[in-house]
Amino acid sequence: MKILDIKTQVKNISLKTPFITALRKVEIIEFVRVEVICSEGKVGVGEAPATFAITGENIEIILDSISKIKEDFIGLDVKVALGELHVTNIGSSAKAALDMAFMSLLGFLKVKIFTPIKTDVTISLNEPHKMLHDAREAMRNGLDILKVKLGNDIGLAVEVTSLLAQSLPSATLLIDANQAWSLEESLDYVNAVKNLKIELLEQPVRAKSLEALKIITNVSTIPILADEAVFTLDDVKRVVESKSADMINIKLMKCGGVSKAIEIFEYARQNDVVCMLGSMLEGPYSINAALYLAFNYRDVVKYVDLDSPLLYKEKTKELDFVYEGNLISFFGDKL
Repeated sequence: MKILDIKTQVKNISLKTPFITALRKVEIIEFVRVEVICSEGKVGVGEAPATFAITGENIEIILDSISKIKEDFIGLDVKVALGELHVTNIGSSAKAALDMAFMSLLGFLKVKIFTPIKTDVTISLNEPHKMLHDAREAMRNGLDILKVKLGNDIGLAVEVTSLLAQSLPSATLLIDANQAWSLEESLDYVNAVKNLKIELLEQPVRAKSLEALKIITNVSTIPILADEAVFTLDDVKRVVESKSADMINIKLMKCGGVSKAIEIFEYARQNDVVCMLGSMLEGPYSINAALYLAFNYRDVVKYVDLDSPLLYKEKTKELDFVYEGNLISFFGDKL
C-alpha cells in the first residue's frame, strides 16, 4: 500500500461554553486534518489541534511541519513511512496527526472489547459558584466524573474543592492544576483538602519540576497524576522509576500518535502503571483514535478524559462512538 498524496486542511468546531484552565481560554477548537491517500484507494485521516501552551505548536507550525516532510513519504509503503515519521524533527502534534492516519491505514484502529467505558467531563476554571452551577448541570446530565480545573490562587482552589466536595458528595472529583502551583502551594493544598473526597490531583507543579512532584507524591494522601511531565516513553519511565507520581496521563498529541501511545501502554501493562488516557480539545478523528485505545487498553486505563465531543456546540457525525451521559459505546454496538 503506497502513499500517493498527503493533504491538509484547517477545521474549526465551536464550543458550547468557553473552556478555561490555568494555561488558556478556548472558545473554538482549531485543528489540522490530514488525509493520506494510498494506491489502493484507501484514505487515512488524522488530526492535530493547536495547543501551543502545551506542545509548542500552533496551526501554522503544524501545517509547516507536515508540508516540509510530506514529499518524503510519497511513494513509500505506509509501514515504512510510519518508521520514517518518528525519526523526523517535527513537533509531537504534527507527528500524531500523520501517525494516526498511517495507523488507521494499517488497521490498528479497531475495537476488540465492546463493553462501554466512562469519560469525565471538564468543569472550567471560574468563580466558585459558577463552577458549582456547572458541576450540578453536569451531574443532572449524567456526568458524575468531574475534571475540575483550578488556577494559581490556592485559597480559591481550596474553596472551590471544598464547595464541590461538600455540595456534590456523589461526584468523582479529578482535580487538575495544570502546573499552576509551587511546591509550597501544592503542599498547602493537599494538607487543606486531605479530609475531602478527591480521586486524584493532576500535575500541580511545572512539568520540569520532577523533584517537587516527587515530594508532593510522597506527602499527599491524594494520588498524584503526572500529565505535562510525561510526553514520551522515556519521560514515563523516568517518572515511574523515580516514583515521582502515582499515575500517568497519556495523550496522543504529547507522545506523537497511536503507535507511540501503544508503546507506553505496553510498558504500563508490564509494570502495573495506572493510566489516564486524556486529550487536548480535539476534533472527532483524533478523539476516535484515542477511544479505540481506551477500549482496548481498559486494563491499564483507569481514567478516561475524552470529553471534547460533550463540549462541542453541535453534534458531529464523524465519531465512531456514541456518548450518552458519561457512558461511551462503540457505534457499531448500537446498530
